[in-house]
Amino acid sequence: MIDPLYISAFFMGLIGSGHCLAMCGGIASSLQLASDKRKTLTYSFAYNIGRALSYMVAGSLVAGISSQFAKQNTSFSITLSFIAAIFMLLVGVYIMRLGPTLQWLEKIGKTLIWQHIVKLNKYLMPVDSTVKALGYGALWGWLPCGLVYSALTWAMTSPTAFDGAIVMLCFALGTFPAMITLGLAAQKLNSIINHPWTRIVLGSVIIWYGIYLLIIATDKLVH
Repeated sequence: MIDPLYISAFFMGLIGSGHCLAMCGGIASSLQLASDKRKTLTYSFAYNIGRALSYMVAGSLVAGISSQFAKQNTSFSITLSFIAAIFMLLVGVYIMRLGPTLQWLEKIGKTLIWQHIVKLNKYLMPVDSTVKALGYGALWGWLPCGLVYSALTWAMTSPTAFDGAIVMLCFALGTFPAMITLGLAAQKLNSIINHPWTRIVLGSVIIWYGIYLLIIATDKLVH
């Protein structure tokens, strides 16, 4: 049976792909302007695979570290469950566009991580090979993104580093349809995803799942 967390991570990536287009769409689109049109799709795939690999590395790191603490301290494990549930609620509110619930997290990521990593950009420009496109995606996979960070809080609840990597892989796969099919197909997908009723329905599903996780975490705390 597929872990519900994997499914949730995939759908969060799919639902949040409109946000991905806003943050990374310009970068991904530039890869499709290569002089050799046969390489545009290859570059796009390489870029997104690189991005997914960075997500998986991050998921593996946070899950590997947190799982060691969780094994030694039950309270730590319960705390992680509460954090994951709360972020699920924040993501639901964010997707429904009821408030900028994740912007503060992106500001922290920009200050602590991104301003240092982005300096490596100069070694990958111009992106004129598949290897560079892969590296470019891996670099931009660390771009401060509230949705990615929220997915990482879920990865933190994973029992092993491998499971954490799979959670982030599922999240990345959810973003692939919009990021790879840039252009008309992406615009149609984006219009569907950003339709008010779509956001309300999908955001509500995530919120209800967050409430479910809160109930489970509370039950662990009580018992």
